[in-house]
Amino acid sequence: MGEPVTGGPLDLGLLRTFLAVHRAGSFTAAARLLGLSQPTVTSQVRALEQRMGRRLFERLPRGVASTSVATELAAEIAAPLDELAAVAERGRPGAEAPAEPVHLAGPAELLCARVMPALAPLVRQGVRLRVTTGLADDLLEGLRAGQSDLVVSAIRPRGRSVSAVALMDEEFVLVAAPSWAARVGAIEAGDPAPLREAPLVTYAEDLPIARRYWRHVLGMRLTGQAAIVMPDLRGVQAAVEAGAGITVLPRYLCAAAIRSGALVPLLEPDDPPINTAFLVQRTGATEHPHVTLVRDLLVREARNW
Repeated sequence: MGEPVTGGPLDLGLLRTFLAVHRAGSFTAAARLLGLSQPTVTSQVRALEQRMGRRLFERLPRGVASTSVATELAAEIAAPLDELAAVAERGRPGAEAPAEPVHLAGPAELLCARVMPALAPLVRQGVRLRVTTGLADDLLEGLRAGQSDLVVSAIRPRGRSVSAVALMDEEFVLVAAPSWAARVGAIEAGDPAPLREAPLVTYAEDLPIARRYWRHVLGMRLTGQAAIVMPDLRGVQAAVEAGAGITVLPRYLCAAAIRSGALVPLLEPDDPPINTAFLVQRTGATEHPHVTLVRDLLVREARNW
């Protein structure tokens, strides 16, 4: 970007704005946090880049990615600025401000069945959570735009702006209520004929989980339409337990129903379909302590999932 502009120490306001953008992953999100307009935030970051003579952010279609220079600068200034902010906050009339909440996102079923029970003890440590559910692609875009701190994703993220750690493997199982299991009877891999008369219950019109199961286990392409489509696997499971038809579910979700006899596996292949869930965060983002607490606890607890 050329030679740095000299002239006195760096302005603390510029550094505060820079740190907010680095943490949020976008000018717009940082502006909301700081109570400034987006053009003001953009102008301040450009002024800091001009003062330093180095580019701090790579502009993306949605949000920004920190350069190595920005990552180093954030590591240097984050703790002092946070300490100054805490001192300033203590001087403000009124009660001490609570810690910023951790914004966590992921698929509703996995969050409800595994993630939230694991994180419940952190509330006693003062951790505040704001949880969003949705589809992986949308949630990852939101992470890049600074809308979340952490995302549990059913797909491996791409790009340098995010990093991911494998959290758990989901095994998929073909199940039905006992009444439909008796009607379907024995099924052999490669011969899905007994399944053709059974209504299919799924969470999306394009049958993504079921299509994968048919291809991986039965070696055939799944055709036809679902009898019931509901965008929540817990509702899919409830319908199948009530006798609506058959479905493919992650085993972690339906294990209790299988043990109780409410659901029956129609096949137990030696090589079931497996999908890996990832815990994703923005690359180089300076973490608040509570984000670290949430991330580390999830990685630790996931070993038992």
